[in-house]
Amino acid sequence: MRRLPLRRWVTLATLAVVGAATLGSTAACGDDKEAAGGSSGPVTLRLGYFPNITHAPAVVGVEKKIFTDKLGTNVKLEPKTFNAGPAAIEAVFSGALDATYIGPNPTVNAFSKSKGEAVRVVSGAASGGVALVVKPTITDAQGLKGKKIATPQLGNTQDVAIRYWLKQQGLTTTKEGGGDVKIVPQENAQTVETFTSGAIDGAWVPEPFVSRLVNAGGKVLVDERDLWPDKKFVITNLLVSTKFLKAHPDVVQKLVDGQVAANEFVNSKPDEAQQAISDAIGKITGKPLDLKLIKQAWPTLTFTNDPIPTSLKAGLDHAVDVGLTEPVDLKGLYDLTYLNKALKAQGQPEVVQP
Repeated sequence: MRRLPLRRWVTLATLAVVGAATLGSTAACGDDKEAAGGSSGPVTLRLGYFPNITHAPAVVGVEKKIFTDKLGTNVKLEPKTFNAGPAAIEAVFSGALDATYIGPNPTVNAFSKSKGEAVRVVSGAASGGVALVVKPTITDAQGLKGKKIATPQLGNTQDVAIRYWLKQQGLTTTKEGGGDVKIVPQENAQTVETFTSGAIDGAWVPEPFVSRLVNAGGKVLVDERDLWPDKKFVITNLLVSTKFLKAHPDVVQKLVDGQVAANEFVNSKPDEAQQAISDAIGKITGKPLDLKLIKQAWPTLTFTNDPIPTSLKAGLDHAVDVGLTEPVDLKGLYDLTYLNKALKAQGQPEVVQP
């Protein structure tokens, strides 16, 4: 075998070192890109939401492919539906969900349970849409003494709201269903049946169950909007996993862009949005939601990108006041930089970061 001159060996060795260094530099750049959240390959976004009116931006965003369009071809959207907040939060904790539309109380619970590590609120979605519906013979708070009132779940957002309101009226409740007013936690789907049968005397519930109870002969005793400044309080947030947010901030930005676009559609084309909600719920549950019911409930809701942090904090204070939870430091819960970037791009006012 012919031996290479020493100078040739040195040249080849130098090239090999330079090549290895270049390759290492390229790999490092790729790692840096991933660490910074760049999506170098296809990404799957698993998005949770509830098939109901208070999650209208999510339902419409999925049904009208608004999210898909904003996310682009490099992101695969996997929508997942839930019937209750705790199940959605558990899916986030287990790594089965990357983001979800969720109510304020599960939001606080998730943040508290993970010691402020697991989740961030990146946008609001909806405000309002909650009321206390009672038998027509009940005309004021004192008329609730000795009555049974349903809420969706012990310690949930509506359960906290009625217990706090009753306390303000000088009426007592207990976790066990005792006190001046007996609170009966039950599935929202049961409330119309138990109301018409006389098993309960009313319910503090979200839409469309408010409208269903009114149509079943009830009357609104308290519209929760009347209890809040400017009649606004958060009913639905957009929450993301902190882990996903750190890995893919570019995808989260596109998701928030989609949320803003979905709310624009919901507010500018209410008839189309309402039909989309009816159709989507039909596909998910096997039975479309009555369009007349959606139209009846619609005016009680405000679809806003502002997460209204002050109302979430107040709701937490109310839960502490009625003994349903311990105080929680909410510092770090909100990251509204993505929302404000999306709003600015649309020429809309930015939301103040709490």
